[in-house]
Amino acid sequence: MENALEMALVSRRPKAGLLFHSDRGSQYTSNRYQELLKEHGIEARMSRKGNCWDNAPVESFFGTLKRAGPPLSRYENHAVARSALFDYIETFYNRKRRHSTLGYLSPLAFEQRIRKEPESNGKNVDVTYVF
Repeated sequence: MENALEMALVSRRPKAGLLFHSDRGSQYTSNRYQELLKEHGIEARMSRKGNCWDNAPVESFFGTLKRAGPPLSRYENHAVARSALFDYIETFYNRKRRHSTLGYLSPLAFEQRIRKEPESNGKNVDVTYVF
């Protein structure tokens, strides 16, 4: 998980004050992960214990990945599997696939639209998706 966060930080460069919402999994509550968030001015938010509904968007993503993503078969090695997943997420899911919850825009188009809109009520608007 640290690698995914570090890749997102390098490629997206979110502003300080970004909210990072997760469940209470050990990978997110580890000292190193929490330190990494703090180093970049990211505020950690976690679900209440036993609240499975907070995880619904991620569960939906994994359902889509299983149905429409690269074949979930055995890959030659970890690097080949990682490359197939990265290709699906970065070239299709984030850039082309339209999402009903985003007004039938891709995550990239939605983020670009949000960034162009004037900030309302003085709030810092920064939308970054890390899947």
